[in-house]
Amino acid sequence: MNKTELVESIVKETGFSKKDAAAALDATLNGIKNALAEGDSVSILGFGTFSVKERPERQGRNPATGEAMMIKASKSPVFKAGKALKDAVK
Repeated sequence: MNKTELVESIVKETGFSKKDAAAALDATLNGIKNALAEGDSVSILGFGTFSVKERPERQGRNPATGEAMMIKASKSPVFKAGKALKDAVK
């Protein structure tokens, strides 16, 4: 399912216009993105939790040369599915 199909699903479920459904979806996604950018997590009961995982600096190897190198620290968004979502997928 892509974004357009998701908007169509929202329209069918709520009776909103396409424009309102798209605006609601965009606002929701922007809210999640902004919270993660500030280092917060977003928990949606029955769905799951979005959070940021911090990866420390670590040593790795260049696969082309075999030379040891440092891989810099990074942050990555992660999603952990809630129980209701896991049960729905089974």
